[in-house]
Amino acid sequence: MKAIHLTKAEFLAKVANYETNPKEWKYLGDKPALIDFYADWCGPCKGLAPVLEDLAAEYEGQVYVYKINTEDEQELAALFGIRSIPSLLFVPMHGQPQMAVGALPKTELKKGIESILLKK
Repeated sequence: MKAIHLTKAEFLAKVANYETNPKEWKYLGDKPALIDFYADWCGPCKGLAPVLEDLAAEYEGQVYVYKINTEDEQELAALFGIRSIPSLLFVPMHGQPQMAVGALPKTELKKGIESILLKK
């Protein structure tokens, strides 16, 4: 499996519909997700991309790995208060999502996936 690029419409359908439910976070997915907020011009984002592709393959069937281009989807970036990129949003099945900022090493991303998303 590869990382999946999301538009605003896809985010509303697959992750959370903040337009119909603006006051409460309600995750719509059927498995946890890791969402990468990035831009094409961002060097650290480019360095993180192959790591995320590896993680998408490694956790196939367990976790979705989504990518949101902050240049194309400025409303989503603003909604989540993205000030620097890459920013990574860990979205568990239940509970609130957690944000991490920066190009984290693969070992740290795996720890986050295991502890936040898979609750291992």
